[in-house]
Amino acid sequence: MNILKATAIALAMILPLSNAGAAQRIAVLNFELNDITFLPNTPQEQLRTASMQPLLEQAISQSGDYEIVHINAAAQAAANSSFGYLFRFDDLAAKLGKQFGADWVVVSQHSKPSFLFSYLMAHLINVKNQTLTANYDIELKGNHEKVTKRGVKSLATQIHASINN
Repeated sequence: MNILKATAIALAMILPLSNAGAAQRIAVLNFELNDITFLPNTPQEQLRTASMQPLLEQAISQSGDYEIVHINAAAQAAANSSFGYLFRFDDLAAKLGKQFGADWVVVSQHSKPSFLFSYLMAHLINVKNQTLTANYDIELKGNHEKVTKRGVKSLATQIHASINN
């Protein structure tokens, strides 16, 4: 009888932990470029902005136990009726994430009001309850690759902290 009781207690302690190790599934949508300078949307700035999604996916993967969910560009474009649509409507971004099995969706914009600085603006959406969990604004001073990588890494760190709170 003592062995059965000990086994039952051990199972009761282990079973709740079996799901604790499950990786959170995060979809990082393509960054939208909101370039409002007098010479907007240069090829260099478009390339810089396009590099942010893979950089963020890599930084998130390195910051914790996460599985990156890839949402193809066609599905994202179909859900994003116009510029900033998914950024403004958290529930629609969550529905897109749910279609691909994500727990979280990161919707982001690269806002460039000046040649001297720009902002990474991101929303962390909880797919389960279709709500905004966190809002991030990170200033990038300059447009060098090192500045972009540092800003994206900072964003990944903040996302990790929000998910684990």
